[in-house]
Amino acid sequence: MSVLELAYPPQLAADWDAVGLVCGDPDATVAKVLFAVDPVLEVVDEALLAQVDLIVTHHPLFLAGVHSVAATTAKGKIVQTLISHGIALFSAHTNADHATPGVSDALGQKLAMTDLRPLVPTEGEPNTGTGRVGELPETLTLEQFAELVATALPQTAHGVRVAGDPMTPVRTVAVCGGAGDGFLAAAAQVADVYVTSDLRHHRALEHLADGGCALIDISHWAGEWPWLEQAAGALVGGLGSQGSSVQTIISKLPTDPWTSRVLMAPTLGSTY
Repeated sequence: MSVLELAYPPQLAADWDAVGLVCGDPDATVAKVLFAVDPVLEVVDEALLAQVDLIVTHHPLFLAGVHSVAATTAKGKIVQTLISHGIALFSAHTNADHATPGVSDALGQKLAMTDLRPLVPTEGEPNTGTGRVGELPETLTLEQFAELVATALPQTAHGVRVAGDPMTPVRTVAVCGGAGDGFLAAAAQVADVYVTSDLRHHRALEHLADGGCALIDISHWAGEWPWLEQAAGALVGGLGSQGSSVQTIISKLPTDPWTSRVLMAPTLGSTY
């Protein structure tokens, strides 16, 4: 826990967030760790099969107060299963978003970006903050860059959605792992394209109508998945400096809620 909290300081978390140890004994021995984006039942099943001692997730299990963890709900069943099998659960959420390196650094590196710096710096701490801005090794068209994004990230039914002229030149890129439409204005000021998740209809329309940069909307899970390797490396490196070690496993189980997609046929009578 101390190594993870050094890499992703809890004080960097948003005041509404719930990070750190969810369940488990801090004095328990840990030999094998599973890293995943979401603390869902499928990930718990994966942990049971792998016989891990600790699950580290990006998303917290609880973000609101609860009055029961009975196994009558999915989250209650998760808690009961973890405790009964001696598996701890730890989350690093907005503290991992804001840390350097953090979630958006991992996403930017997957997209071959360099010279990464915060999109929205934390007040008084210019090296930390939300999102990242960086440069591509060479200028690409928006279409070419979208293909790079689709190749670099895990495949999902969501796919890669693009808004903008396919021939727009792209060199400076803004990214934000997770839901990032609250930072459209910041991206519009510095980037040729903004890569994030959960972009809402009206905000995207208004951004484009106001002359904002091109947009690429990716799966929330896929955009945060690259962080798992970074977090596992931080844990192994931090423990190694103390003369200790653990085995790490990166979950490749897609926990994106969207599992399929149907392309709509053109409307009857439409002309193109």
